[in-house]
Amino acid sequence: MDGKREAQIQRKIEKLKQDLVGLGELRPGSLSTQYNVCGSPGCRCKATPPEKHGPYYQVSFTRKGKSSTKFVRKQDLPAIRKQLKNYESMKMLIDRWIELSTELSNFRLTRDRA
Repeated sequence: MDGKREAQIQRKIEKLKQDLVGLGELRPGSLSTQYNVCGSPGCRCKATPPEKHGPYYQVSFTRKGKSSTKFVRKQDLPAIRKQLKNYESMKMLIDRWIELSTELSNFRLTRDRA
Protein backbone atom coordinates (compact mmCIF):
# COMPACT_ATOMS: atom_id res chain seq x y z
CA MET A 1 0.00 0.00 0.00
CA ASP A 2 1.38 3.38 -0.91
CA GLY A 3 0.67 6.93 0.25
CA LYS A 4 -2.07 7.23 -2.35
CA ARG A 5 -3.96 4.27 -0.91
CA GLU A 6 -3.47 5.63 2.62
CA ALA A 7 -5.00 8.97 1.61
CA GLN A 8 -7.86 7.15 -0.13
CA ILE A 9 -8.68 5.21 3.05
CA GLN A 10 -8.53 8.40 5.11
CA ARG A 11 -10.99 10.09 2.73
CA LYS A 12 -13.36 7.14 3.01
CA ILE A 13 -13.18 7.32 6.80
CA GLU A 14 -13.94 11.05 6.74
CA LYS A 15 -16.93 10.40 4.48
CA LEU A 16 -18.21 7.76 6.91
CA LYS A 17 -17.90 10.24 9.77
CA GLN A 18 -19.95 12.80 7.84
CA ASP A 19 -22.58 10.17 7.02
CA LEU A 20 -22.81 9.31 10.72
CA VAL A 21 -23.29 12.94 11.74
CA GLY A 22 -26.12 13.30 9.22
CA LEU A 23 -28.15 10.29 10.37
CA GLY A 24 -30.44 12.03 12.82
CA GLU A 25 -32.26 10.36 15.70
CA LEU A 26 -31.43 6.74 16.49
CA ARG A 27 -33.49 4.00 18.09
CA PRO A 28 -32.35 0.40 18.58
CA GLY A 29 -34.80 -2.46 18.32
CA SER A 30 -37.47 -3.95 16.17
CA LEU A 31 -41.04 -2.92 15.54
CA SER A 32 -43.88 -5.42 15.82
CA THR A 33 -47.64 -5.40 15.47
CA GLN A 34 -49.71 -7.01 18.22
CA TYR A 35 -53.35 -8.06 18.53
CA ASN A 36 -54.93 -9.26 21.75
CA VAL A 37 -57.96 -10.88 23.33
CA CYS A 38 -59.57 -9.19 26.34
CA GLY A 39 -61.33 -10.72 29.34
CA SER A 40 -64.81 -9.34 28.64
CA PRO A 41 -67.37 -12.07 28.00
CA GLY A 42 -69.31 -11.61 24.80
CA CYS A 43 -66.68 -9.31 23.27
CA ARG A 44 -66.02 -9.47 19.54
CA CYS A 45 -62.56 -10.89 20.31
CA LYS A 46 -64.27 -14.05 21.55
CA ALA A 47 -66.50 -14.47 18.48
CA THR A 48 -66.07 -17.17 15.85
CA PRO A 49 -63.97 -16.18 14.05
CA PRO A 50 -62.44 -13.85 16.65
CA GLU A 51 -61.94 -10.16 15.88
CA LYS A 52 -58.98 -9.39 18.07
CA HIS A 53 -58.26 -5.93 19.47
CA GLY A 54 -55.54 -3.97 17.74
CA PRO A 55 -53.36 -3.45 16.00
CA TYR A 56 -51.01 -2.26 18.73
CA TYR A 57 -47.44 -1.38 17.85
CA GLN A 58 -44.41 -1.90 20.00
CA VAL A 59 -40.65 -1.57 19.82
CA SER A 60 -38.59 -4.26 21.53
CA PHE A 61 -34.91 -3.73 22.23
CA THR A 62 -32.02 -4.70 24.48
CA ARG A 63 -29.79 -1.94 25.79
CA LYS A 64 -26.93 -2.45 28.25
CA GLY A 65 -28.08 -6.02 28.82
CA LYS A 66 -31.64 -5.07 29.71
CA SER A 67 -34.57 -6.03 27.46
CA SER A 68 -37.42 -3.59 27.11
CA THR A 69 -40.63 -3.12 25.16
CA LYS A 70 -42.37 0.20 24.53
CA PHE A 71 -45.77 0.73 22.99
CA VAL A 72 -45.85 3.12 20.03
CA ARG A 73 -48.77 5.26 18.93
CA LYS A 74 -49.88 4.83 15.35
CA GLN A 75 -49.17 8.50 14.56
CA ASP A 76 -45.57 8.01 15.78
CA LEU A 77 -44.86 5.06 13.47
CA PRO A 78 -43.15 7.06 10.66
CA ALA A 79 -40.71 8.68 13.11
CA ILE A 80 -40.04 5.38 14.88
CA ARG A 81 -39.40 3.57 11.59
CA LYS A 82 -36.95 6.31 10.53
CA GLN A 83 -35.12 6.09 13.86
CA LEU A 84 -34.86 2.30 13.58
CA LYS A 85 -33.53 2.61 10.03
CA ASN A 86 -31.02 5.25 11.14
CA TYR A 87 -29.79 2.93 13.88
CA GLU A 88 -29.23 0.10 11.40
CA SER A 89 -27.41 2.50 9.07
CA MET A 90 -25.24 3.65 11.97
CA LYS A 91 -24.20 0.08 12.73
CA MET A 92 -23.26 -0.56 9.09
CA LEU A 93 -21.28 2.70 8.86
CA ILE A 94 -19.39 1.93 12.07
CA ASP A 95 -18.58 -1.59 10.88
CA ARG A 96 -17.17 -0.14 7.67
CA TRP A 97 -15.20 2.47 9.65
CA ILE A 98 -13.66 -0.28 11.79
CA GLU A 99 -12.68 -2.27 8.68
CA LEU A 100 -11.03 0.75 7.07
CA SER A 101 -9.31 1.81 10.30
CA THR A 102 -7.90 -1.67 10.77
CA GLU A 103 -6.60 -1.69 7.21
CA LEU A 104 -5.04 1.74 7.70
CA SER A 105 -3.50 0.76 11.03
CA ASN A 106 -2.02 -2.42 9.57
CA PHE A 107 -0.53 -0.43 6.71
CA ARG A 108 1.04 2.12 9.07
CA LEU A 109 2.43 -0.53 11.40
CA THR A 110 4.04 -2.36 8.47
CA ARG A 111 5.38 0.90 7.03
CA ASP A 112 6.85 2.03 10.36
CA ARG A 113 8.70 -1.29 10.79
CA ALA A 114 10.39 -0.92 7.40
